[in-house]
Amino acid sequence: MNQTSQKLSVLEKIGYSLGDLAANLVFQTLVTYLAYFYTDIYGLKTEDATLVTLFVGLFAAFVFNPLMGAIADRTTTRWGKFRPWILWTAVPLGVTALLAFSTPDFSYQGKVIYAVITYSLLLLLYAANNLPYSALSGVITGDMAERNSMSAYRFVAVMFSQFFVQVFMYNLILKAGDGNKAVGIEKVMTILAIIGTLMLLITFFTTKERIVPKPEQKSSLKEDLGDLFKNIPWIIMLTVTTLVFITLAMKGGSYVYYFENYVDKVQLTAFLEPMKSFLPAFENDISMGLGVFNGGGILIGLIGIMLSKKLADTYGKRNVFGASLFVSTIFIVLFYFYPPQSVGLMFGSQILHMFFYGISTPILWTMIADVADYSEWKNNRRATAIIFSAMMVGLKGGLSIGSSLLTLILGVFNYQPKTELAQSAETINGIKMLVSIFPAIPFLLAVGLLAFYEINKKMELQLEAELKERRK
Repeated sequence: MNQTSQKLSVLEKIGYSLGDLAANLVFQTLVTYLAYFYTDIYGLKTEDATLVTLFVGLFAAFVFNPLMGAIADRTTTRWGKFRPWILWTAVPLGVTALLAFSTPDFSYQGKVIYAVITYSLLLLLYAANNLPYSALSGVITGDMAERNSMSAYRFVAVMFSQFFVQVFMYNLILKAGDGNKAVGIEKVMTILAIIGTLMLLITFFTTKERIVPKPEQKSSLKEDLGDLFKNIPWIIMLTVTTLVFITLAMKGGSYVYYFENYVDKVQLTAFLEPMKSFLPAFENDISMGLGVFNGGGILIGLIGIMLSKKLADTYGKRNVFGASLFVSTIFIVLFYFYPPQSVGLMFGSQILHMFFYGISTPILWTMIADVADYSEWKNNRRATAIIFSAMMVGLKGGLSIGSSLLTLILGVFNYQPKTELAQSAETINGIKMLVSIFPAIPFLLAVGLLAFYEINKKMELQLEAELKERRK
């Protein structure tokens, strides 16, 4: 491996982080509003929304991502292996994101077909963009401390995009469409597509690939896959990633249903009243409540992200990731016990949940980069993109399973979309479980799996030292 200086400038860290900000304008919209868009804006039945999100999502996870990993690892250009994919996909990804959240006036069958086609294209282009982007973090630097620092920048950007989507987007949709959610979401997605495209171009022009495989390194796809399935830390991180994103999709997509159907409107208004003088105008108290609920949690999550690097450097990534994920789960479970009037407790639990989850957020991706180092250390071959592609399988698979479980559970509990009538007690209980019990289960399973993950603090230092020596 060729190795130049492994130190990164602040400009490069910011430039790299803008790529994740752009991608997360799409990803956070999928996590937060895909189910709601399909059921309450686009007009799909819950069972059809379940089938679209599940089967298209799983196909994308298990076909698009491994394929892109193999292609990216074998890409050779004057710009490197991974950077050119960010350039090539910037515009198509923005256009497809807009199309996927458009509402053409088709027959019901035509709407289902259109949803399948646009969602498939969106996930294909997202894989072609975000997988090389993620793999780029493994070749920008081999310095563990710099990698942790870069991830902290990256996930500040992630939290910023998450803040925008979860705090303002519901309200912007109502405002932009003058109450017509279909028109509103198309206008908002047009603006986001333009901004996201520009940010991806900035990422391309401000980053550099420093870890370059030896020219004589050749491996077949069969050898790369063989290395993967002998790599126990990779198998564990694949499963952990899947479980984490099942929870994020299920929980994040449930909040809009929770505020519209469960939270007591009178108590919510009273809770928000002191804030109305210094917050931007919202269309109604539900949109304001949803925005403050998500926004407060995200802002506190930023504090967790800022603490993440120091904690990971001191105690090791595995230990900090597992502990923070476990504590954050406790505050998810508490939502099941809150009556509709306990608005203050709901907001307090969200803030504490997001603080501890924020600590874990950047660590997940640096652990995956460590798995790529582990594979190189063990096999003397580096296959960065295919390792990250496997993690993207977990991300996309988790998103698909979580989103489809959300619409499936709504259907099981007889949720009635687009109705002015109150939902049944059975449906309300299902919605309450969707923000508490159901999403807590995958998080707890992920914590348990980390007990078998062998890359602890001692091994992190060993990998870094030995790989630096080999790369000289």
